[in-house]
Amino acid sequence: MHDLTALLIELGGVLLALGILGRIAGRVGFSPIPLYLLAGLAFGHGGLLPLDASEEFVATGAEIGVILLLLLLGLEYTAADLVGTLKTQYLSGVVDFLLNALPGAACALLLGWGPVAAVALAGVTWISSSGVIAKVVGDLGRLGNRETPIVLGILVLEDLSMAVYLPILTALLAGVGLAGGSVTLLISLGTVSIVLFIALRYGRVISRAVSSDNPEMLLLVVLGLTLLVAGIAQQLQVSAAVGAFLVGIALSGEVAKGARSLLSPLRDLFAAVFFVFFGLSTDPAEIPPVLGIALALAVVTALTKIATGWYAARKAGVKSAGRWRAGGTLVARGEFSIVIAGLAVGVEPRLGPLATAYVLILVILGPMTARFTEPVARKLINLRKKPEATVQVPPLQERLDDPANSTK
Repeated sequence: MHDLTALLIELGGVLLALGILGRIAGRVGFSPIPLYLLAGLAFGHGGLLPLDASEEFVATGAEIGVILLLLLLGLEYTAADLVGTLKTQYLSGVVDFLLNALPGAACALLLGWGPVAAVALAGVTWISSSGVIAKVVGDLGRLGNRETPIVLGILVLEDLSMAVYLPILTALLAGVGLAGGSVTLLISLGTVSIVLFIALRYGRVISRAVSSDNPEMLLLVVLGLTLLVAGIAQQLQVSAAVGAFLVGIALSGEVAKGARSLLSPLRDLFAAVFFVFFGLSTDPAEIPPVLGIALALAVVTALTKIATGWYAARKAGVKSAGRWRAGGTLVARGEFSIVIAGLAVGVEPRLGPLATAYVLILVILGPMTARFTEPVARKLINLRKKPEATVQVPPLQERLDDPANSTK
């Protein structure tokens, strides 16, 4: 009974604190993710008020948070959207990977962390935060802008690429070797291909089978199906997150709309728990030694994300202002970077503190670059184009009429 009492008190205190932090973030138009991470640091080992009784419950809630994040993300897209994006923007996706994954990999190798940690840190610096960016685009009133579909296309490609990246990382972390990793990758690619085919061909049939006029039944069926598929995917080493993402893709129409409405509050609750849990697992004393590295990496990859957005928008024929807006919008990192770092902290303990500091910096910087990259770029371009001062020569008649020029 004492343990249950402690669990309820700790859990209630954490959730109340998160609610207050979320309201503060909403008042100032800010993403709550950095505040949740800071709360985790405060409540974790080495923090101001360590949690003991509720740590196991929070860990389970964090796993559910990742699954719901990916499910809701999958519900935003249809299989047709993904196929269309792959056909039109795959080159931009390649540029995105090269410009943003390589700095993370190079940083890990220079620090002597080894190839597995390099693959993990490459993912941390590669993936933008769909949640933060979607909120920023809405807050800035840019949903109808010419460059917004380009930004969303990049995010879709990144999210879809996780279906390949996460199984590879999971296999490397498990140390299954080349043969085992190849099998895992083949299983992942086969699963994604089958789900996309079924979603394209039989998506309406699946949605009708899941559909229900009773919100309670719809919630139970969708959530139960997602957890079941996520567990099977985890057993196959494909990643529970990818399994949840694929379930979201397979559902469409009114079912997807209804599921989003029902599951969004649950997603927000457990996602907040997930960010807190990541902070709990990071000792605040470990952050200062890697803060300089995180800041340097954040500056470099902010610039490479701006270059990515500029290239993708230019390729789509967007004008100069829209190119800079697209680049600035893509800077924020968030949920996926934390997910990847959380998987890999067992290989390199310093990866957790570095990822925490890195995400904190860019989740704060991201909304600012989205707002100010285009006006700053315009001013710099105008300064470069400003003509040099020239001596004004008066017209010939004025010179002839000037008494100073008359002959005596």
